[in-house]
Amino acid sequence: MRFSTVAAAVCLSLLSLTEGLAATPPAPRTDVAGPAAPATSVPAAAAAPAPAPSGDAAAKHAKRTACLKDAKAKKLVGTEKTEFLKNCIAAP
Repeated sequence: MRFSTVAAAVCLSLLSLTEGLAATPPAPRTDVAGPAAPATSVPAAAAAPAPAPSGDAAAKHAKRTACLKDAKAKKLVGTEKTEFLKNCIAAP
């Protein structure tokens, strides 16, 4: 019982340490020659919006999920399952 209390205290203290390190930005390097960073920078999220997920990927995922359910219903295993999934996913 006492060991678990000590272990929990150590883990919590390490967690707070790592959060503090992750929150601080890295210091600029002075030994590298090059242009200085601008004083005000635009966040990456505002500079370039992330591309929207394609509908094709969602359709492939839905088809794969349906094929996996069919393979499970048929109780396929091993190479039979692999072949069934290949054929099922490749089918239009």
